[in-house]
Amino acid sequence: MRYAMPYVRRFRRTTLTAALAGALLVPSLLAGCGLTSGSPMVDDVEPGIVGKGKPLEGAKLTVTSKEFTEQLILGAIMGIAFEAAGADVLDRTGIQGSIGAREAVKGGDADGMYEYTGTAWITYQGNSKPVPDPQEQWKVVRDADRKNGLDWLPPSELNNTYALAMNPANVKKLKTKNLSDVAALLKRDPGAVTLCVESEFNNRADGLAGMKKTYGMNIPAGNITQMDAGIIYTQAAKGSCAYGEVYTTDGRIQAMDLTVMEDDKKAFPNYNAAPSINSKALKKYPAIAEILAPITAKLDNTIAQQLNAKVDVDGEDPHKVALDWMLDEGFVTE
Repeated sequence: MRYAMPYVRRFRRTTLTAALAGALLVPSLLAGCGLTSGSPMVDDVEPGIVGKGKPLEGAKLTVTSKEFTEQLILGAIMGIAFEAAGADVLDRTGIQGSIGAREAVKGGDADGMYEYTGTAWITYQGNSKPVPDPQEQWKVVRDADRKNGLDWLPPSELNNTYALAMNPANVKKLKTKNLSDVAALLKRDPGAVTLCVESEFNNRADGLAGMKKTYGMNIPAGNITQMDAGIIYTQAAKGSCAYGEVYTTDGRIQAMDLTVMEDDKKAFPNYNAAPSINSKALKKYPAIAEILAPITAKLDNTIAQQLNAKVDVDGEDPHKVALDWMLDEGFVTE
């Protein structure tokens, strides 16, 4: 199995300082991470729900993404939509980390990608306090990035953020549905709340510290076990810890029959996926917004988990997964 997402998530949750340091390396990133090359997309697709009238006929567009599973799928989805609308599409997906892919769109080396609102707000735009409402989070990100030559189209419900999850036996035994329930359980029976977490979540202000502060949790240090992100899912599924730290769109949540605790007080930032488009490209091809709108509106955590699992659990190719979904939903036809 290939579990790339947790590794890259650690990168894209970097602080602003790290992001700015990374920006100094952009020239080498552009040269060394595939941004100077790419492969033409050659899917034999026609308009379905999107692309009718082929409004992008004659356009030459480049799509990009970061390198983890979900991003590879989202990048392919965007490119396939452009193909159906008549564009010739260059595939430059799979760029290592966040900085290179963003800079490609920002600088015009790529025309668009799906990006996360929380990543832009905290990592790129240098804010430390998340905006609790996802729509407001998107609006402030959109407004701030206009001066950077980037246009953010409306966001999806897909929110790839932190969560705690547990196996069916613990769901039945502990009877918690949200983090407020976990906090109440902790007060009644401190020994019942054991956590498996990765080191970054354990040390980030918007990770464990933010959760404890928001919910008034006083978790004994001995109840918390740090481990690699990939192992957490296995250990939570086995019940080695009552609650495992997970990412809400990870395909292993469904594959391992884990139940996610609702973040009912919004302790964790919103990381909603939305199209981030080069402003010049959008001005030249305004149909991009209409083409992507119904696709983005369809994306949510359940769909993301299903698509991610096809790659990370079943071993399918991300581009094929994206194409199959686009065909199944009727967005494009063959």
